[in-house]
Amino acid sequence: MDGNGRWAKSRSLPRIDGHTEGEENLARLVRVAVRRNVGWLTVFGFSTENWVRPRAEVRHILGLHKKLFGRVAELNELNVRIQWMGRPFDSPEARTPKYVQRAIRKAIKDTAKNTGMVLTVAFDYGSHAEMVHAARQAAATGEPVDVDAISRQMYLPHLPPVDVLVRTSGEVRISNFMLWQSAGTEVYFTEKAWPDFDAAELDAALALVR
Repeated sequence: MDGNGRWAKSRSLPRIDGHTEGEENLARLVRVAVRRNVGWLTVFGFSTENWVRPRAEVRHILGLHKKLFGRVAELNELNVRIQWMGRPFDSPEARTPKYVQRAIRKAIKDTAKNTGMVLTVAFDYGSHAEMVHAARQAAATGEPVDVDAISRQMYLPHLPPVDVLVRTSGEVRISNFMLWQSAGTEVYFTEKAWPDFDAAELDAALALVR
C-alpha cells in the first residue's frame, strides 16, 4: 500500500494525513473485495524496515493500525475474518507495541467465527525475517530442510500462494513482502498512490488471474 506520503505531498498536506486516508481506503477496498468474492486479501501494513521513519509518523501509523484492528463490528457485518502475520510477539527482534498486540489479539478472537474473506494484515513483517525464522524452525525439527519443511514453518503456513501482487504509486519493483509465497505470481503495477487505488484498479488487478 505505497504512496500515502506522496499522495499527501501532492495535496500540500502533512504525511500523516496520507496515512490516515490510506487506512480509510483499505476499509473501502475490503468492502469492494468482499463484493468481488475475493477469498484472501493480504496487505503490507508496516514492515520491519519502517521503524526507522520519524517517530511522530510511526506513532501515527501505530494508532491507525490499532484503529484498523478495532473495526470488528464492520468486519463481522462483512463476514470477514482477520488475521495477522509478522515477527512473533515473543521474538527478541519483535517491536510491535503491547497496545497494538492487544488490538490484534482481540480482532482475531472477535472475528474468528466469520466464514467469508480472510483479511491478513502484515505488521512488523519482512519476508527475509520470515524466511530466516522458517529455516531455523525447520532445522530445529531435525528433519531434512527442504521446500516443504520451510513452507510448514512460515508465519501463516495455511496462507495460499499469492495469485496477484499489487504495487501502487508507480513503484516498479518488488518489496520485502511475501517473497516465498509469490514465486511465479502475476504482478499488477499502477501509477496511482494507495489512497487513490479504487474498485476499477482492483478489477484490473483481478483480471490478470480471472
